[in-house]
Amino acid sequence: MRRLVASLAVLGVLAGCGGGGDDLASDGRPQVIAAFYPIYEAATRVGGDHMQVHNLTPAGAEPHDLELSSRQVDRIEDAAVVLYLGGGFQPALERVATRSKGVKVDLLPAAGTLLPPPAGDHGHHHDDDDELEADPHIWLDPTLHKAVVGRIAAALAEADPANRADYEANAAAYGRELDDLDAAFSQGLAQCDRRVFVTSHDAFGYLARRYNLTQEPIAGLEPDSEPSPRRMAELASKVRAEGITTIFYETLVSPRVAEALAREAGVRTAVLDPLEGLSQEDISAGKTYVSVMRENLTALRGALGCR
Repeated sequence: MRRLVASLAVLGVLAGCGGGGDDLASDGRPQVIAAFYPIYEAATRVGGDHMQVHNLTPAGAEPHDLELSSRQVDRIEDAAVVLYLGGGFQPALERVATRSKGVKVDLLPAAGTLLPPPAGDHGHHHDDDDELEADPHIWLDPTLHKAVVGRIAAALAEADPANRADYEANAAAYGRELDDLDAAFSQGLAQCDRRVFVTSHDAFGYLARRYNLTQEPIAGLEPDSEPSPRRMAELASKVRAEGITTIFYETLVSPRVAEALAREAGVRTAVLDPLEGLSQEDISAGKTYVSVMRENLTALRGALGCR
């Protein structure tokens, strides 16, 4: 697995307006630590005014690269609730979360049936001690993300039983938005000329499974893993043979490899956002999980020739 080089103590200066990072100052309310953006937004929506939620991953940073400062470790250990994804997605946080005095929840099992790590030559590799046990990108299926929201509501209610009714009501309201999003994807991707899409890394397996699509990732579950020349040649041939029009890249990782494949295959590139984090620009513009997912739907419809 790539080395965990992005120190949040340094990157914390990038954080703002819910961007996360090392700014974990308390305002007196119970503290919730959320591992990265989709969990942070869900916890904020569910917690309302009762909880203070901190996004541990700074705006513009890749959550896979999470390292913790000593101050953050102390805050995690003392938090009322710690929300994270297990399975090796953020091993630094997983190790500290077990020492938390509050409610600590691995949200990955909330999704139910999980996709295994991909087999084959996608440039996928790990250090032995950080082996991923399952594909962690459950939030990209709105129905699985709704299950995560429900688990978050239960965790906040466990930490603060007096406000259980509010947490449940907030989760239900957010869940209705996710139901609408799921319906939009189901309808928008029902009739398409193609059902195969190419992505820069293996993040969209749950989305593909939900909407009867096939994802062809250039690299594995880690965004900056390097594909082999064989994988690149294989994908260029597939793109030409199947009339694929678009190679998707993402916002927080260099588009270099996706652009190289697009040049080789003679097709265009476009953004498909895995929502592992929002940039400071996105936060300032008021973007949310639902708005970015709707942008993803528009991008997929264009690439797949949907009607």
